[in-house]
Amino acid sequence: MARLGLGGMEESEEKKIDSLVHKLKGVSCDAHAPLVSSYNDRIRPLLDAVDELRLLKVMQEGIQLPTIVVVGDQSSGKSSVLESLAGISLPRGQGICTRVPLIMRLQNLPDHLQPELHLEFRGKTIPTDEAHVSEAINLATDEIAGDGKGISQTPLTLVVKKNGVPDLTMVDLPGITRVPVHGQPQDIYEQISNIIMEYIKPEESIILNVLSATVDFPTCVSIRMSQQVDKTGQRTLAVVTKADKAPEGLFEKVTGDDVNIGLGYVCVRNRIGEESYNEARKEEARLFEAHPLLARIDKSMVGVPVLARKLVHVQAVIISKCLPDIVKKINDKLNANLSELNRMPRHISSVPEALTTYVQSTVVEGTDGNFLMEEIKVLEETKALGLPNFLPRTAFLAILQRKVNKISDKPVEFIAKVWNYLEQVVTEVLMHHCENYPQLHSSTRRAAQNLVAMTKDKSTERVLEMVEMEKLTDYTCDPEYMTVWSKFMEKNYTFTEIMNNYYLSTNLPIEGFGEIEVGHLRAFPKDIRDQALDMKMRITAYWKIVLKRLVDSMALHLLLSVRNLIGKDMEAEMVREVMSPEHGGGIERMLEESPSVAMKRERLQNSVKLLKDSQKVIGMIMDKIAISVD
Repeated sequence: MARLGLGGMEESEEKKIDSLVHKLKGVSCDAHAPLVSSYNDRIRPLLDAVDELRLLKVMQEGIQLPTIVVVGDQSSGKSSVLESLAGISLPRGQGICTRVPLIMRLQNLPDHLQPELHLEFRGKTIPTDEAHVSEAINLATDEIAGDGKGISQTPLTLVVKKNGVPDLTMVDLPGITRVPVHGQPQDIYEQISNIIMEYIKPEESIILNVLSATVDFPTCVSIRMSQQVDKTGQRTLAVVTKADKAPEGLFEKVTGDDVNIGLGYVCVRNRIGEESYNEARKEEARLFEAHPLLARIDKSMVGVPVLARKLVHVQAVIISKCLPDIVKKINDKLNANLSELNRMPRHISSVPEALTTYVQSTVVEGTDGNFLMEEIKVLEETKALGLPNFLPRTAFLAILQRKVNKISDKPVEFIAKVWNYLEQVVTEVLMHHCENYPQLHSSTRRAAQNLVAMTKDKSTERVLEMVEMEKLTDYTCDPEYMTVWSKFMEKNYTFTEIMNNYYLSTNLPIEGFGEIEVGHLRAFPKDIRDQALDMKMRITAYWKIVLKRLVDSMALHLLLSVRNLIGKDMEAEMVREVMSPEHGGGIERMLEESPSVAMKRERLQNSVKLLKDSQKVIGMIMDKIAISVD
């Protein structure tokens, strides 16, 4: 079995991608062929998927998308390069032309005679055409970043669908400038730097660094920025513009590679003046063929067609590597958000829900300001003739029954959860053991579900009986009851002092209760107060016994029920289900074999036969050797 590599890809696929990266420097292209190649048809669905995720703004969730990011110093020729790739005119002028991140989505449509262009920003879609696209971009930029010379991090998307363009999605960022011009903020360099670093820092980003042949590469600010996040240059591709203006030494620059451009260089000549794009490509091809200095540069490193093809290949590599991991991150993020949402309080949207929530919230017993009030009320309700200082048993039972009623649904809910879980476990184990007999799956599953359902009903009846017994009477032989009650009643003396001395604090510290406010009890007769306190402490001590008894009884009952279910009931139920005339035929169906199991069996049998035959052959040879030696 192949080892899984990056993002869940098999090792062989990962090696193919790594090999493709190494071959990128050798990609060449006919200067007269269209920029697009048939290879684009295979990556188009992947690119559409990534573009759709970008439209959904999944990056706001911290999930990075594979992106080709175009950076360069001001006047390096970025816009001209993008124009050559897209075959359209972009805004030109003095200063910063690109003031917002411009996402360019190019899509080849061979069958379309008329190009389709539109802009997307702030939830709007603005159609345009080749003649007016530059003006439309300027208007949209002014709406996003203002009509001055400031910049904005809000992206603007340009969609270009036409015949002959490469299938690419690129992000063009503002050109790097150090000196602000009139109308620009003083920190313009810092603003641009922050935007660029945000886009090129993720490992998923491919940096398309546009360099002018007229400058020294190591001095370019864009190179220094890309080196900060991509020290080895393995995700940086350089485009050298204006080769015709500074041909001297260009061959040494792009072959020496003093600035670690891992994905290689491509030298281009952009369109000049009123040249058409076809004319510009012909002039570009002629320049690198005929110029005595530029002709020395390998043909796999020159021309806009070569650049287009390299970008398509780079894009395919990064998407193939990243997409499986993106899917995993989306799923993980969704699960985390759902878990967090489920932990939030329930949203109340109606009066009945509000009433239900209120009733449920008032079930919780409070103490502050209400200490002993329930006991006093019950004592008054059950007041009858009797000996003094004797606790009325009817009052004790009334309070006990109220407490049991409040928790009576909890044991039943617990039992239901336990048996639901056990049903899942039992079913999974049984299905695992009969995985080679798919014809028995339905009978096995039905047997498990039926038996667990019957056992669950019995357990529910048993638990309800336990609850009813606790409401019936007060009884225990556990000595802990008297120990706990006596410990509680040690506070009786302090309680009496507080009731009689109005100068003392009315907070009574009781272990397990905390500081209890008891000042309101001075309004009641002493005998009622004392009886109420005694009853409270007795109920509290006895309640510990009740809860412990319920837990122990349920645990013992569940252990016995599970043992009976697994030990004897399950086997009998499975046999009954399989042999049942209604669902029967299970034994006969075991004789039938699923195609997958049959194929596996045949393959193993053939393999065994082959190995045995091989063993015989080897044995015969060894016998011959032994005979000849003798």
